[in-house]
Parts: sequence; structure tokens; C-alpha cells
Amino acid sequence: MASSRNDPTAASSLPASGGLILSAATLWEREMVRFLRQPSRIAGLVAAPLLFWLFIGSGLGESFRPQDAAGGGYLQYFFPGTVVMVVLFASIFSNMTTIEDRREGFLLSVLVAPIPRAGLVLGKILGGTTQAMVPGLLFLLLAPLAGYRLHFNQVILAAVVLFLIAVSLTGLGFAVAWWMDSVQGFHAVLNLVLMPAWVLSGALFPSSGASFWIRGIMRANPMTYEVEALRGVLLENGPGILANGIPLNRSLALTALFALVTLVVALLWAGRPTVKHLT
Repeated sequence: MASSRNDPTAASSLPASGGLILSAATLWEREMVRFLRQPSRIAGLVAAPLLFWLFIGSGLGESFRPQDAAGGGYLQYFFPGTVVMVVLFASIFSNMTTIEDRREGFLLSVLVAPIPRAGLVLGKILGGTTQAMVPGLLFLLLAPLAGYRLHFNQVILAAVVLFLIAVSLTGLGFAVAWWMDSVQGFHAVLNLVLMPAWVLSGALFPSSGASFWIRGIMRANPMTYEVEALRGVLLENGPGILANGIPLNRSLALTALFALVTLVVALLWAGRPTVKHLT
């Protein structure tokens, strides 16, 4: 009986399933080792939005009480948007490693290895997602300071929502970083797109008091549904209760859809020829 060690068909069958999982897990571990070696980065990702939340929320205070604040003050209204900001910043920073890996030649060495390219994409995106969720969950622990009383089921559902948000933002960042040659350019492009998207997501102000054309942009903005999904979960709204004018079940569904779309786009982007960008 011939040994499977010398059987080429046995070797070629491994990458289809085991190779995908192994390569994704290996790259995820590499991303996490990088991340955990920079504790100051974790502190910065939490501290900067925390100060922003405290200063803006306390500064406006009673002078600006959104109609959709569900009886709470502006600090409570602003809190879900600040959590999304934490995830947003962490997702942007995590994708900078894709450009650094290209410069160092690591990305090219992975692409020429006999592993599925999808393993590279999933490993990088899951690594970035985990990096975004760590500060996001840490900031979520401050919810009682904002007036939220969370039960265990709310915490679990909020973590699921944060995971979907992190996947969508990391997937989008990866798709952009895949074609970028400069960290500075990558940062500038995402800031140009994502920061206005965050501002017009209902994080800072509700759509009910905005101009009609701003309301239209907010309704077309995928990040609006991410912020409202998290806000609805924190307020313990039922599936049919409106949060900022948007049903919670619709916000959850569109958040999941956006995460899926960005993941598919990242996979398709990485599947295209990239020799020009890797050398």
C-alpha cells in the first residue's frame, strides 16, 4: 500500500479546507501578537474617544437634549456612537499592517505560498476585527456611567453587534488597503470617507432635527444602522420599537448585510491580480 506522503493528490487536497483554516488562524495569531505587544495602542484607542465623549457630552449637556434620547441626557445618546468610533479607529489602525506587510515582502511570500488566498483575507480581517472589538468591549463597560443598565443578554447581543460592525469596517479597510502603497494615503482616504460617515450616522445628532437632505444622506449611510443597532440593544428595545426613527430589526439586518458585503468585496478584491501592487 502506497504511503499518502508520496501521494500528490493527498497533498493537494489539504489546502481546500484545512489549509484555509490553518492559514487564517496563523495570520490571525500573527496580527494578535503584534497588537498585544503594543499596550499603549489599546490605551490610546480607548482614552481618546473617552475624553471626546466626556468633553462633548458634558459640554452640550442640557443645552442639547435629542428628542430620541429615550429620556436620558446627551451623554447617554452620544455613548453608542462613541463606541462605534472606538471600533472605527481600531479598524483603521489594524489595516495599516496590510500595507506594512507589502513593504516588508511578507504579503508577497504569503500569496506565492500554496495556501488559499481567502485564508489571507480571513486571517487579516478576523485579526483586525478582534483588535477592534477589544477596545470596543472595554469602552462598553462604561455604559453604566452613561445611564444604561445592562443585563447579561444585552451584553451578549451588544457584543454580537460590535462584531458585525468590526467585520464591516475592517473588511472595508482591507479592501482599500489592498490597493494602497502608502500608509499616509490609506489613512487620508479612510478619514475622508469614514469620518463624515460617522458624523452623519446619528452618533452626534438625530435625523429628526436635521435638514431634509442630511436626513437623506443619513438614511443611505450604512453606519447609521450600525449606530442605531447598538443604541437599540443598549436601550433594550423590542424588534418593532423605533430607535432614532429606525426599527431595531431593520438596523440589525442591515448591519449584518453590510458586514457580509464588505467581507465579500474584500475576498473579491484580493482574488484579482496584484503583482503591480506587491512589488
